Amino acid sequence: MTYKKTVFANGTKIITESLSHSKSVSLGIWVNAGSRDELDKDRGIFHLIEHMIFKGTKSRSAIQIAKDLDTIGGFSNAFVGKEQTCFHARVLNKHLQFLTDLLSDIFINSIF
Repeated sequence: MTYKKTVFANGTKIITESLSHSKSVSLGIWVNAGSRDELDKDRGIFHLIEHMIFKGTKSRSAIQIAKDLDTIGGFSNAFVGKEQTCFHARVLNKHLQFLTDLLSDIFINSIF
């Protein structure tokens, strides 16, 4: 497997891997913050955010997000680790642009 790492001027990193036999694409947004970064009084806050971030954006309701992904056979999820939090999804290759737009909207324009 060959990975490619691209780093933008703002520090954003993109890691890509091409699998020629695959008909799907996975996209994830990884945040370098996890449960170890929580204060005792805020234990579980990252887990709450993990769930709430999919509850809608300025332009999409939670139901619309779910329907849009279901319509194209997509899948989304998130998880919190000790050091990182990840929001990810998978769709058929032909829906990459939609997935990029959707995850960007969820991450940047969450109403939570």
